[in-house]
Amino acid sequence: MATGSAHRIVFANEKGGTGKSTTAVHVAVALAYQGAKVAALDIDPRQRTLYRYLENRRDLARERKIELPGPVFDVLDTTDTDAYDAKLAELSDGCDFVIIDTPGRDDPVARHAATDADTLVTPLNDSFVDFDLIGQVDPDNFKVRKLSFYAELIWEARLKRSRAGMEQGRRAMDWLVVRNRTGHVEAKNQRRLDQALAEMSKRVGFRTAHGLSERVIYRALFPAGLTLLDKGHLGELGTSHLVARQELRVLLKALNLPQPAHAAAELEPA
Repeated sequence: MATGSAHRIVFANEKGGTGKSTTAVHVAVALAYQGAKVAALDIDPRQRTLYRYLENRRDLARERKIELPGPVFDVLDTTDTDAYDAKLAELSDGCDFVIIDTPGRDDPVARHAATDADTLVTPLNDSFVDFDLIGQVDPDNFKVRKLSFYAELIWEARLKRSRAGMEQGRRAMDWLVVRNRTGHVEAKNQRRLDQALAEMSKRVGFRTAHGLSERVIYRALFPAGLTLLDKGHLGELGTSHLVARQELRVLLKALNLPQPAHAAAELEPA
């Protein structure tokens, strides 16, 4: 990488159930399939969803004596930010990317990780319940009336990074709001969400991208640690699986990550 250190991709959302860990695992494995060196750190010691997913993947590879591309990984079992920095530096040494999966709540380490991201990814289900994480809307006209504490936190962190970026040799933080489950939203509500997100993105400077539609396949793959990219181990793929793989490919492109010289430019098409 340009700075000689791993690019930090932080998946953060203070609400649970948005597909955060599933998206994080799939992005980590996708980057590994491209030939990048990837690390992954789970900083939710209670749930450990990312860690357990990757642990299942490692165990399956050992049991079947197969090679499954993926990251080196660990879990942080503390709320100390200095311990987080030390663990992250140790785990990501020599890597191109490090994926950090945060808990679905506010805590000191999650806040520290989000504000120190190079790429911050905030998955949202397409609903005003989840939109409330970044801003509040008027109930009559659905216009954004105020930023949330979380949006203000990230806005201030981005300004601080912008001022110090030249000295630290790090590029500005890129904030991507990923819209999961878009197919489940009624058309009128979809338009309102589109307008609110467009207005909010102009105010705080995030980008938006479509993420992963909800499919049973994601939950079914977890016990084996497999992903939609492991087509050689999934048996016959149906149309919905192929569509889901294409969604992931589009999402990875939308992340607009720096390109390591030894990695492929993009994933194999679905």
